[in-house]
Amino acid sequence: MTTAHPPRTRTYRAPAQLGGRSGPVRRTRTGRRRTTAALGFLAPALVVLAVFVVWPMLSALRLSFTDASGFGRTRWVGLENYQRIFTDPDILDAVGNTLLYAVLFTPTAVVVALALALLLNHPRLPLRGAFRTTLFLPFIISLAVAALAWSYLIDPQVGLLHHWLRGVGIDLGNVLQDPDLAMPAVALVAVWKNFGFYMVIFLAGLQDVPASLYEAAKMDGAGAWSRFRHITLPMLSSTTAFVLIFALIAALQAFDQIYVMTGGGPYGSTQTVVMEIYRSGFRRLELGFASALSYVLLAATLVLSIVQFVFFGRREEDR
Repeated sequence: MTTAHPPRTRTYRAPAQLGGRSGPVRRTRTGRRRTTAALGFLAPALVVLAVFVVWPMLSALRLSFTDASGFGRTRWVGLENYQRIFTDPDILDAVGNTLLYAVLFTPTAVVVALALALLLNHPRLPLRGAFRTTLFLPFIISLAVAALAWSYLIDPQVGLLHHWLRGVGIDLGNVLQDPDLAMPAVALVAVWKNFGFYMVIFLAGLQDVPASLYEAAKMDGAGAWSRFRHITLPMLSSTTAFVLIFALIAALQAFDQIYVMTGGGPYGSTQTVVMEIYRSGFRRLELGFASALSYVLLAATLVLSIVQFVFFGRREEDR
């Protein structure tokens, strides 16, 4: 007598993916291939950065602890160069001039850029695209070329600006040879050169402000100044902070127009930190001291960058 066996139940197996079996080994191999391919594409850029950025920075850091001059033997002096930075009267004067330049340049450039951005963002303004392009053009010009052109414009003998001002009874004299006017003059050139870039950033920020907020404010009877104060400025807070820090970093690195227009004069009134680095390294051949001063400036710039990073990080978390 035979006994009936119960039917066997077949377990379900999912169909294999196209291209063969998949598993941890295959995914690992695929990841390695992608990593290798990515490194292959990045290798040329990494080599260029290592040769022209990383190696010079490391070499400058080593030089900052020596009395290197480019000639003769180099002696290790430790922190002597860094101590000199905070005690040398010329360096302290250069730091003061740099801060004065930053005070003149940064708020002026930001205010002018914001005002023009608000004007060019008005929907009823004709030829907005043409005005935006025209005002942005100075930014693409070399700062040294712009400084040279402005030197001729404000020249007391042949400058058109002096000729026009004399027509209305204003005589500025030789601005670039006046210790009180030389720094505002070079700061003005930097403002003219860079405000177009900051204006474009503000225009991008204004595009993100919802139009419904302005419409609701108008319905509540808010005027133009009230809408600007309670809607535009708060909505542009992140953009304004970015532009301010970006402009301040640019101010700390001022060199081109000062070198072309005044060379640090008159009487050292426009001698900035970067001008001191140039003078120490290439005129007095104090390469070790110039390297140390460069790293102190780098540290100040790095601090501003960290402040910017922390600020925007908190803004993103609040959102």
